[in-house]
Amino acid sequence: MEENGSFEGEIARESEPEESEMRSALEGKYLPEILSRRGEFTAWVLLLVVLVGWIILIVSGRSVPFAVYILAGFFLLAGLSISLGNWMDRRTFIEIKPEEIVFTNGLRFCQINWNDILSVEIHPSQWGKKVHVRARNSHFAFRMLGEVKVGGEIKGRMGFVDGDKILGAIIERSKIRLEKTTEMGDYYKV
Repeated sequence: MEENGSFEGEIARESEPEESEMRSALEGKYLPEILSRRGEFTAWVLLLVVLVGWIILIVSGRSVPFAVYILAGFFLLAGLSISLGNWMDRRTFIEIKPEEIVFTNGLRFCQINWNDILSVEIHPSQWGKKVHVRARNSHFAFRMLGEVKVGGEIKGRMGFVDGDKILGAIIERSKIRLEKTTEMGDYYKV
């Protein structure tokens, strides 16, 4: 009789995942989708074209129009900002651990215990919902999966594919509750 009872108990445990198994399934490192580097390449090529034109004007003895300075500055800033954004995207990850959540993007590193999370805000945006996590001494934001469409055609995806899982883990483990829902987003607090 005891053998039969323990056997049934084992079957029950195998068929129904325990809470700890479900929690550990969410643990791990999550990486965002990476956008194409075409925009970065285009900005640097256009800067190079403007600089070549600038050199040709100087070598030929002509004066350089003010518009060339403006274009060179614009493409330099565009190239730098797009390159920085791409560099950060390639270093971004969220890691869910039993006692904390870790976020980094190359410039920012946050390590937050679940009990320190005070609020979470979820705001709709054109390219995936934006999630803001605020804690006692730190905060971070990430984007849930979104698609970049041009003329109805998908040109790229950005954000975290598992954004719903990450958000669910944050809400569950920090024990925050939905405070209000508006057209501007959802607000969770302790």
